[in-house]
Amino acid sequence: MNQLITKRMEEHREVLDRLLASDLPEKLGQAADLVEKALAAGHKVLFCGNGGSAADSQHLAAEFVGRFQKERRGLPAIALTVDTSILTAVANDYGYETVFARQVQALGGAGDVLFGISTSGNSKNVLLAIEEARKKGIACVGMTAEGGGRMASACDICLAVPAKVTARAQEMHILMGHILCELVDHE
Repeated sequence: MNQLITKRMEEHREVLDRLLASDLPEKLGQAADLVEKALAAGHKVLFCGNGGSAADSQHLAAEFVGRFQKERRGLPAIALTVDTSILTAVANDYGYETVFARQVQALGGAGDVLFGISTSGNSKNVLLAIEEARKKGIACVGMTAEGGGRMASACDICLAVPAKVTARAQEMHILMGHILCELVDHE
């Protein structure tokens, strides 16, 4: 058991080392700048993803609406993953691949920022949300794993973690998400 624990922690550290040696810290700063400008102009941040990425969407939206590390006013952020009535109605009437795009269509506006989270970078419902966002003048940030999949070219900024293992990429997604929240808090 101890060997497995140590191995996973070493893998985590190796991915973090590769992330630090890449252009991801710079890209994360660019994403924070996008979010800061959008919020300062009265816009909002939208998050979407499936499974663990849905949980990360909720988590990060909550950090904006509630607070992260310092007291400040609530910041407008929405996780498109949480309204079961919308999700099930849209999935039933239009198909699951449209559950996020339909919400972007209804809730998003020019000047907003959409975070699409998908370790493969190829989740159809996230890609369709990005496509809809682009039509509306919404900036798109992708959080993916190694290579970025189709999201690499679909997003304004793609934070593609240099990891092939989903769990390691997701660990870095939440780290980057927390750093993003801290950067925005300071502004």
